[in-house]
Amino acid sequence: MKSTHTHRGAISTSHHLATEAGAAALEAGGTAIDAALAAAAALCVVYPNNVALGGDLVALVRSPDGEVRFLNATGTAPAAQTLEALREKHGEQLPLRGIDTVTVPGGVCGWNALHEYGAKLSWAEHFEAAIRHAEQGFPNSRSVAAALVDDRDSLAQDPGASAIFYPGGEPLAEGAPLVQPALAATLRRLAEHGSAEFYEGETAARWIAGLQRLGSKISMQDAADYSAFWGEPLEGAFAGLRVLTGPPNTSGFMLLRALNAIAGTDGGSGIEDPLGAGAGELARAFHESNTVRAAALADPGFGGASGVELVAMAAPERPIRGAATASGDTVGLSAVSSDGWAVSLINSVYWGFGAHILEPETGIVFQNRGTSFSLDAASPNAFAPGKRPRHTLMPVLILRGDELAWVPATMGGSAQPQIHTQLLLRSLAVASPHDATHAPRWIVDEARGEAPVTVTIEEDAPASARAAIAAAGFELGTVPPYTEDLGHSNLIKVTPDGYEAASDPRSDGSAIVVADPG
Repeated sequence: MKSTHTHRGAISTSHHLATEAGAAALEAGGTAIDAALAAAAALCVVYPNNVALGGDLVALVRSPDGEVRFLNATGTAPAAQTLEALREKHGEQLPLRGIDTVTVPGGVCGWNALHEYGAKLSWAEHFEAAIRHAEQGFPNSRSVAAALVDDRDSLAQDPGASAIFYPGGEPLAEGAPLVQPALAATLRRLAEHGSAEFYEGETAARWIAGLQRLGSKISMQDAADYSAFWGEPLEGAFAGLRVLTGPPNTSGFMLLRALNAIAGTDGGSGIEDPLGAGAGELARAFHESNTVRAAALADPGFGGASGVELVAMAAPERPIRGAATASGDTVGLSAVSSDGWAVSLINSVYWGFGAHILEPETGIVFQNRGTSFSLDAASPNAFAPGKRPRHTLMPVLILRGDELAWVPATMGGSAQPQIHTQLLLRSLAVASPHDATHAPRWIVDEARGEAPVTVTIEEDAPASARAAIAAAGFELGTVPPYTEDLGHSNLIKVTPDGYEAASDPRSDGSAIVVADPG
């Protein structure tokens, strides 16, 4: 698709400095992929509670010829680790933090795959803003400052994190300069030597040695053997649209289940007014998807169910305990360019500041994605060497026939499918991206054993929705408007004249539509 738009492109991210980096890439003649990569690298500096070089990535990419491909850059478990050893050390389940939750980081490999697929700018150019912010510092954001307070008891015990984030023993305040010299040096090596530097070069040797000193089983061979891969997206239909998302090991199937429940294409009667009087029925659909995810989502490479199977799967009669609610989590960014490229990209360290390990030689924060593995040998998601854990991450693209309609992206842990559902429903009700991202939100929390399931709902949500959800048997946990735990969404709409874009007020983000100078 060659656009006749008056806009060169658009970028929306959860931190304004990353958005500015992406917009600069578009202004320099880059594609949506260039914009996404520049923004993603910057986010690893300016939003370390949500994303870092030590995390994972997934993306959906639409090329100018209309093909949509899914990129899986989620990391694998170390080859030398075993289920038996983890059970002996930790019992029935892995801890939420710590060295045994660190899996091989896939994000940098994912960046390379994206660069090779559709970038116009050089690899080094993607890192310019990130290096500048790491070396020179920038004003610490609201989100990072709040997370440093929330996570202080654990994160401040890590020497690497303490030196950067707790100068003088106190959490770095909002607006205070955050400077990361070791991370800047690492980014410079990556910019000069390419992604192989992270997996086989000096940087790899440093971070792997640092983690091994803490007891990690990740080896240089694990890093060298790691590879991201391209695959087919999972696709569904809703309201005359094509909804494309990530297949397992991602949670994209949950979005399609919710949309099928609304439309009645799951064999049910459908849901009228799903964000109002029908919200209770939608909440039940979300809850059922949560239970299917907890019971069955796993790496297909190790026998896990396909996306089609998960969409059709009946919910278990007795739900198993879901994952604990993540803090911090993830960044989602949306990018589009008038040459026909579009990207929905999700980059993550899982919980806030990941495993609470900042390797001091490299300045890298490492994810705790391994905590998503089960230590029950009978579970499809049981730990195994080389296996990818089940993932909350899920990119989304919305097409009308072969034409791009919306490019959404969100963080929000296991609630990402629910946030995407609400964004799409509001967008179809002719809401602008601003209105869709700024609207009141609610999410169905995961089951906690026999306790009643809670719905976390912002206090300005419609009274009809509140009443319907309560009548459906859910407990309401009311939170203030624009609560960060309900996700940071980003949304770009394609219009006949160009693009409309918005970023979530729950984040520190922004959206920029770049004009075509011609």
